[in-house]
Amino acid sequence: MAEQYWIGGFYIDLSRNQITQNMQSQVIPPKALAVLTYLAENQGKVVSHDELLGQVWQDTVVSTNTLQRSIAQLRKALGDDGKVQVYIKTHAKQGYSLECDVRWHEIVNSTNTESNNLDDRQENSVDETSIDEANVSDANSNLNTDITSATNTIDKPKTLRSGLISIATICVIMILGFIGYQYFTPKQASQFSFGELRALTSTDNKELASIYSPDGEYIVFHRYSEEFCINNVWAKNSKTQQEFQLTKNLDSYGSHSFSKDGKNLVFVKTGGCSKPVAQRKCYKLMSLDFNKALVSPQSPKVLMECKNSQIRTPKWLNNNNILLLQKFSDRWKLISYSVNENKSQELYALEDGNIIDYDYSVIDDLIALTSFHNDGHYYIEVLKGDGQLLSSHRIKYPQEIANFRLIYPNFSPIKNQLIFSTGRQLFTLSYDGQITNISLPIDESMGSPTFHPDGNRMLVIKGHFDSDIVSMPLSQIKNADVKKAQVNKNQIAQAQNKNFSVIERSILGEDNAILQPNGELIAYKSKRSGEEQLWVTDGKGSRQLTHFPMDTYLSGMAWAADGKSLLVNANNALTQVYLDAKKKSFPLEHAVVQLFQWDSKNNSALLVVRIKGILKFAELNLTDAKIRIINDKRVSWGLKSENGLLVYKDHMNRFWQPGPAEDQRIEALDGQGRSKQGFVQKDNVIYGFNDDFQLWSYDLVDEHFEIIGKLPNNVDNLTDIDQTKLLMTIRISANKEVLELFLRE
Repeated sequence: MAEQYWIGGFYIDLSRNQITQNMQSQVIPPKALAVLTYLAENQGKVVSHDELLGQVWQDTVVSTNTLQRSIAQLRKALGDDGKVQVYIKTHAKQGYSLECDVRWHEIVNSTNTESNNLDDRQENSVDETSIDEANVSDANSNLNTDITSATNTIDKPKTLRSGLISIATICVIMILGFIGYQYFTPKQASQFSFGELRALTSTDNKELASIYSPDGEYIVFHRYSEEFCINNVWAKNSKTQQEFQLTKNLDSYGSHSFSKDGKNLVFVKTGGCSKPVAQRKCYKLMSLDFNKALVSPQSPKVLMECKNSQIRTPKWLNNNNILLLQKFSDRWKLISYSVNENKSQELYALEDGNIIDYDYSVIDDLIALTSFHNDGHYYIEVLKGDGQLLSSHRIKYPQEIANFRLIYPNFSPIKNQLIFSTGRQLFTLSYDGQITNISLPIDESMGSPTFHPDGNRMLVIKGHFDSDIVSMPLSQIKNADVKKAQVNKNQIAQAQNKNFSVIERSILGEDNAILQPNGELIAYKSKRSGEEQLWVTDGKGSRQLTHFPMDTYLSGMAWAADGKSLLVNANNALTQVYLDAKKKSFPLEHAVVQLFQWDSKNNSALLVVRIKGILKFAELNLTDAKIRIINDKRVSWGLKSENGLLVYKDHMNRFWQPGPAEDQRIEALDGQGRSKQGFVQKDNVIYGFNDDFQLWSYDLVDEHFEIIGKLPNNVDNLTDIDQTKLLMTIRISANKEVLELFLRE
């Protein structure tokens, strides 16, 4: 099938996901274009809803609402509407038909539409707006009007002479249209076209944070062994495929960066503080002699240590200083650290906002920085290497990306364009805030795109996480000797008949299982359908409740008291989902980062929101959308008991309760929290587990603490509890690997 075709005066380019008319191009979601293409292949015929759904959304269960949204997107792009249906006609209870003439064009030579020079392509790019913001002209071009008129003449000829004249007219118009297409069709916006994908690391370990050496000869990455809990920096020669361990077994590391000459690496080492005061971890800026490390593993040199602030994302500047993000309290600022003088200075900060991420271009000596401003919106800013602000623009989100989604762009070889991933999709971000989708040859999540110095390929990280939902009787936890309990793939069958019952299992992640109030259902989230969605099971079978769009992520969900619906935080926005799959949205002006609890009777929710880039622990009134800030601490989890007692956990894993004058720390729970896990509560008792995987309980009324028993060492999350059983998430496998994605020549 042709990749390009005409519908009236509109030029459709499937390779770029674009519709162009009168020198104006619009980016259209691939699924919507697939609908249009199938209608074009059946021009003039009525295509049923089921046929369209089956052709476009193969092996995916979606509702007719999804199809209707695609039709609405197409009509908006084509200047159509529900009343005047010039192009796409609705046939009540039957389907849709494409009424306008279709002209197909094969690609003669791909090099005619895509220059091999990426920088040159940017010079001739057109400005592309998102679908929601695109202004589609109501008036069709004269060429389109002439074709429509001629077509009507053919349909109802009065005489042979008039028919011949009409046919001749059409031929002339088609020739002129073809000439116009060849000479006057606007050059499309500069876009990447990716082809081959190669795996660079394929071990049982986790490989991540990959970068190229300045000469492109080596790939440097982290390799973490879960079996031995060891993390090291490794290098791989891209030609010989030989691997080198660069560091000795020390601790966890963050992202790393090469000096301009390629002789040294710099990264942040994160470790526990001996006497934590403001934070549990200390941060050390480390450097490593790369050439020596290629010969034998080296112990990195400490350049700077932070005990009361966080540092991350080091980037080596051309002047031999090191850029860093540093966080005091709840705000990040960009600093420049001088290696020679052993001191740092602030390079850029926002008084009433917050920095999210940045990247540095060695070639252009530029800094690209994303941040929230005091208007609550997300911005892209470009700075010189010395911190001088060159431009600042609000990021314009396309329909494919959720409004509150954070993006982490890196520099690309195309001038004035950055690149980032949302999971299964890649996008470019221009310096003026415009986002454009990139078509990909793969259909799985990737992250952290980083380009080779030559600009002809890039490194990406692909991960696979497999977790199951498990039920365990409380009596078994108290009585069974599970000191070395470990559930894996080979033990699932035996576990069914022993201490555990595996409730839900797939080869992808299941998590957050919660019990239905006064019912038999269990709700949970799963990626088994390709995207993270909300599911329910009755123990006999499961069904999918939601069909959120691509790259959706769920951060918290809770049952209503009557058990008839759930509140779910999907893509930083709250949605009430009923058991019949109906949905109700709660539009908010702030992003919901984590949903902890929902009090459906009082229509309120405990959550963390992001306000001007700062995270706040808050209570939300869902009736009037008013937010009450509970405190300014960095809260990682919070719940209210049945009698209204509030408990929350801070970033240092300490548990707190509100007091008469100030919040009181629950000292009995010191050392009982885990960094990434929350806790659950039942009958005014909270339950959690510690670093030794001991399940504990704390009675909020009697203030009684008790160790209940030992959990398996691969428990990832404690999700719910009742009088007889405990619901947990068991990690089966988790790995990440480095891949190389090549540009098409």
